[in-house]
Amino acid sequence: MATAEQIKALIQSHFNGDKERFYTISLQLAAHESKQGHNSIARAIRNIVDKSRQQTKSNIIPFPGELQGLILTESPDAPKSSLVMPEPLKKRIDRIIHEYRQRNKLKSHGLKHRRKILLTGPPGTGKTMTARILSSDLNLKLHTIQVDRLVTKFMGETSAKLRQIFELISQVHGVYLFDEFDAIGSDRSMDNDVGEMRRVLNAFLQFIEQDHSDSLIIAATNNPKLLDHALFRRFEDVLHYNLPDETQRRALVENIMGTFLGHQFAWKNVLKLSAGLSHAEIDYACRDTIKTMILCGRTKANAGLLSQALKERYDSYAEAR
Repeated sequence: MATAEQIKALIQSHFNGDKERFYTISLQLAAHESKQGHNSIARAIRNIVDKSRQQTKSNIIPFPGELQGLILTESPDAPKSSLVMPEPLKKRIDRIIHEYRQRNKLKSHGLKHRRKILLTGPPGTGKTMTARILSSDLNLKLHTIQVDRLVTKFMGETSAKLRQIFELISQVHGVYLFDEFDAIGSDRSMDNDVGEMRRVLNAFLQFIEQDHSDSLIIAATNNPKLLDHALFRRFEDVLHYNLPDETQRRALVENIMGTFLGHQFAWKNVLKLSAGLSHAEIDYACRDTIKTMILCGRTKANAGLLSQALKERYDSYAEAR
């Protein structure tokens, strides 16, 4: 039988709209029932969670027409509570949301809400998650432009495709994410630049400056130093993301592990081993730990289990650091 703490956490995650936390606690319940010998109910809970996750993934569809394969459209379900970052950065994201909701009031005074946003920082630090949260919180579809495919597949006609994308931005209201943005936004003075890419960047600068829609345009890059300086003037806000500090790493583990954490959890080694890891890497390590626990029929994680998962993640990326 589920504990009162588990039931409380399950209900709270539901009303907070935190689907991932809801899944995590549901799987904990399955592990608890399995340990009690109630294998059929444990199996039933896992099947429900798996089916729900499959349905969520099926909401991601390719954009139709000539832009098929270049734009993926989805309706994210990502609560703001899933963001673990410094408070000043959270406030700036809240400001974007608040200005969007009050855009008509701003227009009545001849002002526009901030809607052209540049996100910079190392991989796995929350840039894409921010776009998903903005989309979810504002009840707008998220359209992700596959910039790498745009450049490699349509070399020679990239500018024409960009024009089509910006026409779409003005016609179809939503959040538009240009991921891996440095593929088209690199500095025009770089020695290895080619004439075609300079034309693409010039076209982008022109299109984004001429865009006056209500859609949010978000560009994300892991390498801000590669970007052309003219780009920064076209964005109304530039948000920089860093690897999580100790406080954020602990909050992230607590957020993902939930009631899987024991009351006497030893944090010292976990916080030490997670230093230098991104939000995404810590997320993966936590979920690896949860999966191990479920398969072993355990309901509470010890620090040793999570420490091992964190070490595996660190070693996996050691050569790339």
